[in-house]
Amino acid sequence: MVYLAAVRWPAATLSILLLASLGCGYKAVGYGAGFDGIHTIAIETPSNESYVAGVEYVVADALRREFLRRGAVRVIEAPSAADLILSGSVRRVHSTGRSFSSVEFSLEFQLEMVLDLEARTPDGEPRPISARSMSESEYYLASADVEATRKNRDEAIRRVSMLLAQRVHDSLFEAASR
Repeated sequence: MVYLAAVRWPAATLSILLLASLGCGYKAVGYGAGFDGIHTIAIETPSNESYVAGVEYVVADALRREFLRRGAVRVIEAPSAADLILSGSVRRVHSTGRSFSSVEFSLEFQLEMVLDLEARTPDGEPRPISARSMSESEYYLASADVEATRKNRDEAIRRVSMLLAQRVHDSLFEAASR
């Protein structure tokens, strides 16, 4: 009798959790065969309109990694063979001091990155990307060591690039799912 109760309790708990999760609005995301007839994407390295050298490569790498990680579409090199082409520019990367010591030294900076990306099919038809997916900011620590501050800034650029890549992917997927 004790064994039967021990088996029923976890099974009942699992059933209740399963039923509760069905009613909360969450669902598993399945990409199936791409999205909206798009099976391949070419991600062009954006142009760099900011004053941060090499940031365009960090952004392009983050975008490629995100599309590869999600697996909804296959990332290819040739734009002429792709179902969708993602291109644009890194419009702005700006750091501003946000917190200061009593002698006016920056303790913390805020990095803001703004992208200007467009997605289009080979015949020129645009695919919408949410404007909210194009800008983000991140705080990073300052240091008396200039090299440590630079490394912190570079890490903030990588984190912001990854977050924006996730948002761009989600925006394209959500627009195609409507």
